[in-house]
Amino acid sequence: MKVEFMQGNQACAKGAIKAGCRFFAGYPITPSTEIAEAMARELPKVGGYYIQMEDEIGSIAAVIGASWGGLKAMTATSGPGFSLMQENIGYAYMTETPCVIVNVQRGGPSTGQPTMASQGDMMQCRWGSHGDYEVIALAPSSVQEMYDFTIMAFNYAEKYRVPVFVMADEIVGHMREKVVLHDNIEIIDRKKPEEKPCKKPYPFDVDVPPMPVFGEGYNVHITGLTHDERGYPDVSAETHDKLVRRLVNKIRKNKDDIVKWEGENLDAEIMFVCYGTPSRTVKYTANKLREKGLDVGYIRLITVYPFPDELLKKLKAKKVIVPEMNLGQIYYEVERVCKKADDVILVDKIGGELHRPEELEKAVLE
Repeated sequence: MKVEFMQGNQACAKGAIKAGCRFFAGYPITPSTEIAEAMARELPKVGGYYIQMEDEIGSIAAVIGASWGGLKAMTATSGPGFSLMQENIGYAYMTETPCVIVNVQRGGPSTGQPTMASQGDMMQCRWGSHGDYEVIALAPSSVQEMYDFTIMAFNYAEKYRVPVFVMADEIVGHMREKVVLHDNIEIIDRKKPEEKPCKKPYPFDVDVPPMPVFGEGYNVHITGLTHDERGYPDVSAETHDKLVRRLVNKIRKNKDDIVKWEGENLDAEIMFVCYGTPSRTVKYTANKLREKGLDVGYIRLITVYPFPDELLKKLKAKKVIVPEMNLGQIYYEVERVCKKADDVILVDKIGGELHRPEELEKAVLE
């Protein structure tokens, strides 16, 4: 075990390499650029590959290709680049390509605030591509979690053969804190088919099929079209239903394994539901309010998606407060689920600054 003091973006890069990432393709964009810079320095030291592409479309395409070449692969970007990646993200879901996409969010729309924090891409990470699919998205709130959650993202990607998002923000990407670089940590690698050539790389009766690798004699066909069990185009209604339901259900069936959260005083009358960097203010404020005798608790979503419907449905709180660095995105998910509450309140904040304790306290007392 090693302890270092570092920036969140640097911790993300270290976590990726610890997880076994050996390929990074990206295009520099504030406030994620330090991840690319760190990967450019460190990947060659471990036999990995770094490439700066012409844009973010090329970056995610290169990541998908590298993954099919047998490497754990990732990219890092921010809002504008994330938008450009959406079509190929959909391709990665359809082809069941494991990879990690780190989004260090900044203020938008458009070029917006390149150096300021936001959580404005949360709905885009869930619905940005077209069609039916399920996503895994993690929301770090500390530099330590930038390291830990990047490893977790690679493990989920390899285990379920999906793209996985690390939805950070400028604050956590650029702050500096102590990080424990664990030695004894689980690393999951994808399974490969035993059969060569592989006759059914996409079996309909297997939730997560093993993944062939190009160049190793599997002789498989890969397409973004609706495909049969052999991987060849078949756009019939029956085939599409079987394929897409399997892709969706491999996440839905495993929510208990994927969904992670933390919380305190879950039976409280007043509950915060938070994620990412605003969670730091929520924890401080909830503790101070409890010291004053108020019945306050919180739930922090570690995996924002899949959304933990079952957990939030059990809340007894009459008042649920959702602080977000946007004008309301995950708030709508909370409002949809928390039917027992008399009031679900959004405490929005845009412009790049984190919520202050007095702003959250005001929402509790009003």
